[in-house]
Amino acid sequence: MKRIGIYNTLFSAKALFITGLLIMPAVLFNPSAESRIIQFLFFLFLSYLCGKNINIVFTVLITFFIITFNLIIPYGYTLFNIGTFKITSGALEAGVHRAVTLQALVMLSKITVRQDLKLPGAFGTVLAQSLQMFSVLLAGKHKITEKNLIARIDSLLLSLSVTAESSNQKTKPIGFILIAITVILSYLLCGIFYSC
Repeated sequence: MKRIGIYNTLFSAKALFITGLLIMPAVLFNPSAESRIIQFLFFLFLSYLCGKNINIVFTVLITFFIITFNLIIPYGYTLFNIGTFKITSGALEAGVHRAVTLQALVMLSKITVRQDLKLPGAFGTVLAQSLQMFSVLLAGKHKITEKNLIARIDSLLLSLSVTAESSNQKTKPIGFILIAITVILSYLLCGIFYSC
C-alpha cells in the first residue's frame, strides 16, 4: 500500500487536526532558531512518510526571500559586506527564525490538515472548509495558470465537494501511539537548545 494510503487508514482527520493544535505551541514558543530548523526537518520527514507532495524548490525560494527581506534592515554586528549592503547577525538570525517558523508550520499543516476534516458548529464548518482548501492547494495538484484557469478552478471545487462528504474513518490504536510519539518528539526537539 502507498504511504498516503497507510496515512489515511491509520488516522482520522479530527485526530490529526488536534495533533496539529497540540504541536503548534512547540513551534511558536520555541526561542531557538537551531531547534526550529530541526523541528522543520522533522516535519519535512513526516510529510515524506505520509506521502505528501513536497516542492523543495518552492520551499527554498520562500525561505531565501524571507531571509533576504529581513536583511534589508540591518541590526547587530556586521558579519560581512556585499558591496554597500551589510549582512548583520541580528537581521540574519531573525530572517532564519521567521523563515523556518513559517516552513515548519506549513509542513505541520501538510501532516495534520486533511481534506475530510469536519468540525462542529457554523464557525467550525467555515474553518474546516478554509483548511480543506489550504490543504488542496498545498498538495500542488491544482496549479492554476492563465491557460487552464476555468478548468483548474472547476477541478479544485469538485475535489472539495467530494471530500466534503462525512468521513467515518477512525484512528487505529497504532495511530494513537504514533500521534503520541510525534507530539512528544516535537517538544523534545524544542528543548534541544532551550527549554520551551
